[in-house]
Amino acid sequence: MRESDRSSPLPVLYSFRRCPYAMRARLALASAALPCELREIQLRNKPQALLLASPKATVPVLVLPNGEVIEQSLDIMLHALRWHDPAGWLAPEAGALDDMLALIARNDQFFKPALDRSKYPDRYTHDEVAQAATDARTWFGELEALLARTSHVQGSRASLADMAILPFARQFAHIDRDAWAAQPWVHVQAWLQRWMDAPLFAQIMQTYPVWQPDTSGPTLFSTPAQPLL
Repeated sequence: MRESDRSSPLPVLYSFRRCPYAMRARLALASAALPCELREIQLRNKPQALLLASPKATVPVLVLPNGEVIEQSLDIMLHALRWHDPAGWLAPEAGALDDMLALIARNDQFFKPALDRSKYPDRYTHDEVAQAATDARTWFGELEALLARTSHVQGSRASLADMAILPFARQFAHIDRDAWAAQPWVHVQAWLQRWMDAPLFAQIMQTYPVWQPDTSGPTLFSTPAQPLL
């Protein structure tokens, strides 16, 4: 076991409330009702226990009671949902798991760099920012085409793909809310707003104190998840 701080009988989730990767991990853990000890961190002051558990030093990280460390948000989602998937997120109405994973990979590999450049334009060249705007329009155009046919990206109910992508769409929408509202992606906008209005979103976005070493964090997700609208 690579974690040096006090052991926990529950999986330990290192998280940061606003991180979209951590958000999607918490969504799956909540849906699966997989109890975890939350260790909310500050990105500017990461605890030594996190650094020892995962040298990548980013969130989310899930440390299992047997010492196994799951370091990637999508892997945490899959771990939780393979343990218990009451909402059927791994079995979409349209397509299969491989289709969802391909769509999530496009979000992570194509859209996420555009999101970063759009959110922090001062860190990039003018041409990079312009290309990011083009790539974002391309991505949301693709999602709009999917959502024009059905209420979620792979059918009429939520799936892994929706839950893995939504936090990143939310982050983009919050860069400039007026500009977002003026975009022609009406189905994407409605899809995002439904999720942000859902009890499940409120559940995974509750605020908790920053974890202090040698203390127990709060236990999350020990009861069935709130419904998704």
